[in-house]
Amino acid sequence: MELNKRMELIRQVGEEIITEEELEQLLSEKKKIIAYDGFEPSGNVHIAQGVMRAINVSKMIKAGIHFKMLVADWHGWANNKMQGDLDKIQTTGKYMIEVWKASGLDVGKVEFVWANDIVVERSYWKKVMQIARNSTIKRIIRCGQIMGRKESSVLQASQILYPCMQAADIFHLEADIAQLGLDQRKVNVLARELAPRLGYNKPVIVSHHMLLGLGKPASNEKNAVERAIDLKMSKSKPDSAIFMTDRFEDIKRKIRKAYCPEKTAHENPVLEYMKYIVFEKFSKVTVERDKKFGGDIQYDSYSDLEKDFLLGELHPADLKNAAALYIDKIIKPVREYFEKNAKAKELLEKVNSYKITR
Repeated sequence: MELNKRMELIRQVGEEIITEEELEQLLSEKKKIIAYDGFEPSGNVHIAQGVMRAINVSKMIKAGIHFKMLVADWHGWANNKMQGDLDKIQTTGKYMIEVWKASGLDVGKVEFVWANDIVVERSYWKKVMQIARNSTIKRIIRCGQIMGRKESSVLQASQILYPCMQAADIFHLEADIAQLGLDQRKVNVLARELAPRLGYNKPVIVSHHMLLGLGKPASNEKNAVERAIDLKMSKSKPDSAIFMTDRFEDIKRKIRKAYCPEKTAHENPVLEYMKYIVFEKFSKVTVERDKKFGGDIQYDSYSDLEKDFLLGELHPADLKNAAALYIDKIIKPVREYFEKNAKAKELLEKVNSYKITR
């Protein structure tokens, strides 16, 4: 594939790239390029983790990148997920991999690496120690947002260890690209800053968009990254998220209640789902409407749909109905997979029985 096409695919993934010049040089000069993301197994999977993550990883693979997914079970343990029960965290990790299988991600082209396997290596802890020795406590606490926490809520010593481990992951997995969400920016920047001093290659950062939760955004003066973290879809707020095994009735109920101000695209979650989920899966989208409101209308692109919505030609209620219908089409195969596959069904039942902790 030509360089410009590979760059364009990665630009579609990266809401922010640090830096494009380094990325282009990497693609031009290196044959096997490794990108990594780490996921903390922490409960039922929503569409940001299930569908959108599969879309982005698939684009990276198409661009010729070797993708490593780190099952960050020890990180979840350090962050008190599943009440600090490592066995439950690891069961949840197995369930999440099953979700991606059912979501259409070619898992045969993804290398899954368990933190539980790399923590037995002395060389891994040497990297963690190198990062800790070259960082201040204040800097590491500021990285607490990578765990979905504010600085004031980083209270346990294990949570101080977490950012040091995550930065070490980048070096230990020999990642050329850190391809995580925008909420992981601070630790990725930390790794870039420390890399030359510690003798490692400086990773390119490709930060993907954080999909909004369904609720109305609170007004605040936070910076862009902090605001994205506050607004993102969260499994700890069940009605703010669409989960990968939700029934159509649940999807309709949640989307109906969703924040969707008329003629407004800014921080509108329903439009976001159409852009980042629906139009990534369907080239054409039909919005069903009563004849007295103009009848059904077909859109060949997200930009056309957004344009009509901003002009008031498309009503929020009709947009919501279309979003619910198409999202259900996307996750229906996942729902059916977990109903029919005995192994997957058992894992889901176990995960659903666990208490979710922030």
